[in-house]
Amino acid sequence: MDFREALDYLQSFNDMERGIQKSPNPVMSVESVRSLLSRLQDPHLGRLTVHVTGSKGKGSTASMIAGILRRAGLTTALYTSPHLHSYTERLNINGDAVSPAEFAAALGAIRPHIEAERESVHGAVSTFGVLTALFFWLTRAQIPRIDAQVVEVGIGGAFDATNVFDEPDVIVITPISLEHTAILGDTTLAIARDKSALVKPGSVCVLAPQKDPQVVDFVRHRCEEVSAEFVDVSLLYEVERGEHFPYGQSFVVRGPNGPYEMRTPMLGRHQLENAATAVAVAEALQRRGQAITPASIADGVALTRVPGRLEVMGQRPLLVADGAHNAESAAALADSLRDYFTWRKCYFVLGAMADKDIRSMGFKLARLAEVIVCARIASPRSMDPLAMIQEVGFLGPMAVAEESVSAAIETALSYAGEPDLVCVTGSLYAVAEAREHILGESVHPS
Repeated sequence: MDFREALDYLQSFNDMERGIQKSPNPVMSVESVRSLLSRLQDPHLGRLTVHVTGSKGKGSTASMIAGILRRAGLTTALYTSPHLHSYTERLNINGDAVSPAEFAAALGAIRPHIEAERESVHGAVSTFGVLTALFFWLTRAQIPRIDAQVVEVGIGGAFDATNVFDEPDVIVITPISLEHTAILGDTTLAIARDKSALVKPGSVCVLAPQKDPQVVDFVRHRCEEVSAEFVDVSLLYEVERGEHFPYGQSFVVRGPNGPYEMRTPMLGRHQLENAATAVAVAEALQRRGQAITPASIADGVALTRVPGRLEVMGQRPLLVADGAHNAESAAALADSLRDYFTWRKCYFVLGAMADKDIRSMGFKLARLAEVIVCARIASPRSMDPLAMIQEVGFLGPMAVAEESVSAAIETALSYAGEPDLVCVTGSLYAVAEAREHILGESVHPS
């Protein structure tokens, strides 16, 4: 099986991300994922595990935690989603994505077990479920042995394919906001209830700062209920920003173990909260006997860069891409564009999936915008750009439609002068297409 054949096989299953399934809900049950892992002799067990859920900042926080563990001398595997350009990005071993050849060989090796599960009583198999099993298979196969794994959920918690751990070391819950409401619930409390199912007896739950106090109360109660240690980052840690530039910022995190002088190449005040959450995780692991030094914490964060998060892709005009995909992340984006950059006029390229609340996002972005260019993403789940205009066209800025992200970028650039800002946002899928168009960053077929 070569990489192209591996992709064809992987994409033959039900896939929520690409909209290739009849139901809007996860179709591969946790029971089925556990059964598949059992067929593979439980490759997810036997190493330190940090499980990361939340609505915003999961990928950045998980990447910072993995960076800290690597700097502490632990060989570390990182599982994230979605990818920007290739499925291989999701399966990261000690700081590097697996190669296409390794990806294909591993999928070929577990294919008979996937087919056996497909024919079993448990029901459908999904692309994300297969990727999850593939990650654990590859993690166990590494020489030298992988010491730690950082696993980001796909959607929610209780019914996510990654909910296969009975005794994770640390569960991280990043900020919760309204997302996937048809699946997870239409309040932040309902979403917190779903995500908190990952908290297991004897584990540590690190809760990032939350806007809804009901979320904090519910997670605290869940921890008490299952005898898990509860760490409330907003109570125990504070962050003070220092210098900030278009390519990075400095800050201080103060917590129970004293201050950390830190830097990050990632922009936005939310990244400082993500870093404080990663510090809290590191200190929780210290209490569990891991030899993690202050230097490894600071270096791990400083060396972590996640593409597509307030990423500067060009100058004059300033060209920025960010994967904001709901109202809260759009509000954070708007604040960051004002706070971290100097510009005269702002032009947005907006591409989103059909299930997103684009109007709420538009309310957050419109007061900055001169023009909003609505773009179709290269996905069957893309929102129609003309439908997007119906949602944002009445907010004040002129709204126009283009049939691709690349065409939308060129339209925005035709309006913008050298002192201006063009921002691509609405989805990581839109960001990926922008990076391919501007930076030529398409690595492997996906």
